[in-house]
Amino acid sequence: MANPNWTMADIFADEGITGTSACKRKDFLRMIRQCRKGKIDMILAKSVSRFARNTVDTLSYTRELRSMGIPVIFEEQNINSIYPESEFLITIHGAFAQSESEGISSRVKWGKHQAMRTGKANIQYKTLLGYEKGPDGEMVVNAEQAETVRKIYELYLSGQTLRNIKETLETGGFKNSAGMTEWTTSNLRTILSDEKYCGDVLLQKTFIRDCISKQVIRNTGQLPMYLIQNHHEAIIPRERFDAVQMELARRRAQTGGTKKSAPTGMSRYSGKYALSGLLFCGECGTAYRRVVWTQHGEKRAVWRCSSRLDYGKKYCKESPTLDESPLQQAVLAAINASMSGRKVLADQLVDAMEQELAPIPGESMSLGDIDRAVTELGKQFDTLLAEAANGDADEYAERFRAISTTMEELKRRKAAILSIRQEQEQISRRIHAAATAMTAVTVGITDWDDGVVYQMLEKVTVLTDNRIKVTFRNGVEVEQAVDQPKRRKFA
Repeated sequence: MANPNWTMADIFADEGITGTSACKRKDFLRMIRQCRKGKIDMILAKSVSRFARNTVDTLSYTRELRSMGIPVIFEEQNINSIYPESEFLITIHGAFAQSESEGISSRVKWGKHQAMRTGKANIQYKTLLGYEKGPDGEMVVNAEQAETVRKIYELYLSGQTLRNIKETLETGGFKNSAGMTEWTTSNLRTILSDEKYCGDVLLQKTFIRDCISKQVIRNTGQLPMYLIQNHHEAIIPRERFDAVQMELARRRAQTGGTKKSAPTGMSRYSGKYALSGLLFCGECGTAYRRVVWTQHGEKRAVWRCSSRLDYGKKYCKESPTLDESPLQQAVLAAINASMSGRKVLADQLVDAMEQELAPIPGESMSLGDIDRAVTELGKQFDTLLAEAANGDADEYAERFRAISTTMEELKRRKAAILSIRQEQEQISRRIHAAATAMTAVTVGITDWDDGVVYQMLEKVTVLTDNRIKVTFRNGVEVEQAVDQPKRRKFA
């Protein structure tokens, strides 16, 4: 402004931006647009690092501006980009600027990793339904939103699809984390698989590839993850959360790209009918589908093998067609039969639990014994260290080595025990969940209820036209006869 031969066009400054990417620098991009419109004849920059901290961006933009006859004068380095020979110096200084940003990025990453190792979690409350930041900085349950989360888990375990749950929530006016009543199936899937709802926090699920591209990568083993158990108050009981994870995995296993994705492929999961995800052909393993037949003006619901419907007898030749009503009655009969033997089943569950939670073979020490032994060895190490300070350290080297080796072995045994115990706890929760499902029904079921049936059964296999095998979620199998109606023959 002090030069009478120049006219100030504008000052373009992006506050708080690293400069590693031009796409988020609004003022920088505005300056380039004005240059393209011929409104700027020359650019003054304090230094190369203020122009950009990405070597590629620095070179590409200075070349574009040079082609338009617009010089960039870097005052600190005394470089004028209008001259082609200046490109070498610009490249060097640009590389230094980028290197500085990469160094800052690596230090920030190191700090975040250290925080994760110590159990410090950075929670994104803006997109987390059911929790909010308390006055002391801890996670606090939002009562109203928590009810929505519980509703989602309840609907999913009752056999509803994500699309059906979406429609139910929108019809009922339930709000998401953004305060809107519009839901997406991907949002629901995230809520159902988020470990925060059972009180845990899993850190470093994703990571940024580098500070230049800023590409977010899903962590599938490239970097360590950190699980903090019982970090905060749970909204969903751990047993129910585990049941949902099993149900998610089960539905994924049933899902195929299209109905004809494979000769015996699973068709897409449908929650409209409980048997849609439970009934399978005993010959080819394909899921059955519900079909409504119309004969002589009468409609009749039947279940048929998907492979037979899509391919005829090409892959599945003998799969029977089952009428819906007698099929449902046979399933109810199998459930009621299993209920009559609940005492035997309960004993089987207890035996299975005792076997799974039995002491670890070959391990004579408990976790308490190991901790006490490690503490005692630590005291011996300190005593030996004091003695060695007043004598010849070489004489104590072997004793130091023996103590260190023993402590490492004890720590290894402790880690192995903790790992096995964690697996046992998961097995225990699954057994308890199965026992709860089996005892939830009182005397017997007389009317068909999709929700109850879906939660109790794992699979129904069609053996013949008058026999099925019902597999319960605790692994118990019951074969049951199907009373198929006699077909009327027409001339």
